[in-house]
Amino acid sequence: MVMDEPLDFEKEEDPLLPAPRPTKRKKIIGLDDLLLDYFETGKDKLKVKPTKSNRRPREYGSDDENTDVRENEITFCKLFEDCEEKAKELDARDDVPPWGQQIFGCQKAPLNLNDMGVEACQFLQSFCVSEHLGFDLEIQQGEGFLESMLMDGWLLKLVLICGSVEDSIASWTLTKLLYSSNKKLQVSATDFWDSILSLDEDDKLLANLGYFPSYSVLKCAILSYGYLFETSGSKALTSESATADGSDVGPPHNIIAWLRVVSACCKIRKVCSIFSPSEAEELLVIVISLLLDRGLEGLLLILGDCLNSLVLYFNTSEWESSCVMVAESISKRVNMDLNCLRIVDCITAITGTNARGKFLRSQLALQLLKINFGLKVKPENAEKVGSVEKMLKLVTSINVKEKECDFFRLYVSLVLMDNLLFSSDAFRDNAMIVDTWRNYLRTCSTQIEFRNWRLYAPKVRNKASYLLQGAVFRKSGDDGSLAPR
Repeated sequence: MVMDEPLDFEKEEDPLLPAPRPTKRKKIIGLDDLLLDYFETGKDKLKVKPTKSNRRPREYGSDDENTDVRENEITFCKLFEDCEEKAKELDARDDVPPWGQQIFGCQKAPLNLNDMGVEACQFLQSFCVSEHLGFDLEIQQGEGFLESMLMDGWLLKLVLICGSVEDSIASWTLTKLLYSSNKKLQVSATDFWDSILSLDEDDKLLANLGYFPSYSVLKCAILSYGYLFETSGSKALTSESATADGSDVGPPHNIIAWLRVVSACCKIRKVCSIFSPSEAEELLVIVISLLLDRGLEGLLLILGDCLNSLVLYFNTSEWESSCVMVAESISKRVNMDLNCLRIVDCITAITGTNARGKFLRSQLALQLLKINFGLKVKPENAEKVGSVEKMLKLVTSINVKEKECDFFRLYVSLVLMDNLLFSSDAFRDNAMIVDTWRNYLRTCSTQIEFRNWRLYAPKVRNKASYLLQGAVFRKSGDDGSLAPR
């Protein structure tokens, strides 16, 4: 052993000392170096071992296989034919057309509008004899002068200053309102009548009037527009059956002015009763019928204002009997399809929680249900609970599991029956009727299978579920009263 050499234990590393860290590679590995290492190691070569199949090679053209193929084809053809037959059963009845009826036919030219006699009115005569005008006004130019003053608003200002309107001026402006094709003149005449038919703080007219828009004048105007009044045993045509003969068919241009003047006449009932109850009933039938014209779909606000004004026009003693007459007239005009639901929904949206609107809705639903089931109930028995119970019994007797069940008719009946029951306090407070209705709704929502894709079957199931949720909040409370809808 050499004395200068280290001892053996001195060569050993101290276990208590930490191991030296590996030196970091100073060279940055680039993408080329990685690719080079990848290809040098042979990782790019796929080593796929061939697998031996234990299956026997398939022999084509064997008799057994051909027999199986033919049997499968026959089975598939039978399934396809069965599905086709079921599809034909589903489509045995055409789909329900959308709502909409032809309310207006061919428009007619108004009669005797040229000779209005407005040139002889005292208003123009005062301008002709005045020496302070600075120009001569000829009588032949009198109507054009009045039109300019009407469109500029001066005619209304002078009338309000004078406090009265001549009959010839009132008749002339109403004619321009109802028949003029000049849009600006038509709107100016409408604003003129809206103003002179307004009431002040003392519930008096702003100007004295001797001439008012009568029912005969308004009816003559709506007839010239082509409005299709009901004939015995017939109903208004559907929109699809309308024959378009140019621009003479369809909603008239002056219908907005007509609605506004009718609404203005109804709002002064406390001062002057322009219409009799029977005339107001016919006007209300006309306005409700206009809800079925698709060309007037954008005028719901104007239609709603006119409808509310007509509903409030009747006295309390008149409204009950008049409402039944209006409901009967409407039920004879409307088709028993989505059109009847359109009317009920629109009246609901327009009148809201108004007591008269709810009564009109319930009576209209009752009359439509009568027609749907071919019943004849006298008007004096319309409000009795017995007739409602009879309707409820007829609706709930429809079995949704029957093969011949008409789901569209059931859908219409569900909507009408719900409006009939819960639009009147006399029926919604009857716990027995409400419970019977709720049980039937539960039956419709649970016993119609999801696989049933017959016409309107899914809609009946969904509608019944929706109505059932609303009926839950109407159940009797501790005090025996029903919660408000």
